Amino acid sequence: MASTKEPDSSRRSDRSRRAIHDAALALVGERGYRRTTIEAIAARAGVGKQTIYRWWPSKAAVLMEAFLDLAARSAEEAGPQAGGEHGIPDTGDLAADLKRVLRATVDELNDPALEGPTRALTAEGVVDAKLGAEFVEKLLDPQLALYVTRLRAAQEAGQLRADADPRIALELLVAPLTHRWLLRTLPLTHAYADAIVDLALGGLTSRP
Repeated sequence: MASTKEPDSSRRSDRSRRAIHDAALALVGERGYRRTTIEAIAARAGVGKQTIYRWWPSKAAVLMEAFLDLAARSAEEAGPQAGGEHGIPDTGDLAADLKRVLRATVDELNDPALEGPTRALTAEGVVDAKLGAEFVEKLLDPQLALYVTRLRAAQEAGQLRADADPRIALELLVAPLTHRWLLRTLPLTHAYADAIVDLALGGLTSRP
């Protein structure tokens, strides 16, 4: 008799999870966070809503995991030269390394696949303190920690003032990008990212 193979349940589960992630991100980008429902995510993903509730306790948990998965995939595709999941490159040239990473951040913020969900979750995090705290803890803080590590290495190499606070320094780098992206006042470009690095590292005051 020909042997029959049992279906690979783990592979099926992975496909279902990815389908749910993609459906959640698409819907939150199209409708916003509040108008996205578990029922709509299940229908878009082609699964029963019981499947979603078996794996996640809430809509927020689904969307957060979906967004983290998308961010991880984007970082992996970007690779180490863009920072990615490997951290900020350390070539010995601090300005060049920061420009490379900020340019990659510009590309991510301008990416249609990321922009809608990022805006929706950012806006909802302002009014939903629990969701906002989770967004910061799981996504933002790990990314910001990479800047702190790179800036401390620059301090040890004598490339950055010893009394500079790395946390404040990184805010000088990433906050302008976020501000321009949130307000949509002017285009978010690589040239803008480069200018931020030059001003942050060089300062604004004239030198004798």
